Amino acid sequence: MTSSHRGSPPRPGEISLAHHGVLFLDEFPEFSRAALEALREPLETGRITIARAAQRAEFPARFQLIAAMNPCPCGFWGSAQQRCRCTPDQVARYQRKLSGPLLDRIDLHVEVPALPAAQLLAASRADATQAESTAQIRARVVRAHALACERQGIPNQGLQGPAIDRHLQLAPAAKTLVQSAAARLGWSGRSLHRVLKVARTIADLADSAHTETPHVAEAVQYRRALLAPQ
Repeated sequence: MTSSHRGSPPRPGEISLAHHGVLFLDEFPEFSRAALEALREPLETGRITIARAAQRAEFPARFQLIAAMNPCPCGFWGSAQQRCRCTPDQVARYQRKLSGPLLDRIDLHVEVPALPAAQLLAASRADATQAESTAQIRARVVRAHALACERQGIPNQGLQGPAIDRHLQLAPAAKTLVQSAAARLGWSGRSLHRVLKVARTIADLADSAHTETPHVAEAVQYRRALLAPQ
């Protein structure tokens, strides 16, 4: 996702152009494997390095990645609305386009099931009268961000190593829960740290000084395995 012409100096591509913004990738597995794997460095470090024969360039690339995908090529694997036409091998091959190391670097994995038309229309009418406004949500997010920065000098996303343990303020029962989830779901160390930082953010949104069991439980739910067994 960098841009250049053969023989010319490397130039910023979509990743760097999204610096301090949002990079939205629809039909996530349809991108080339090379393009997907190129996301790993900037998601981890906030920058991307391009090296060619006698040239090396580094570009800023600290962005929020939002990606959307179907569960399978036909889009209906696991659907209660329509039967999936894909074979198990086709589903597995489609989902394997997203590597484990790449998924490790994405904080939230959220399944959005399709709704029947009648339920979708009913939900829209209810949302019009009951949903929080964007201004209300923004106020909560701004306050949570301010709490984190006041506590540790940086947003929760920037915590690394011992700083995670120091500022997490993890309750004993919450620690037991996250250890159990990590063992059961086979998380890597990177996945575990990302779940803990999400849990700390949920605690900040709830104006809680400590990260409690409900905060960890919610963070775990955002990282459930959504893909088919392979």
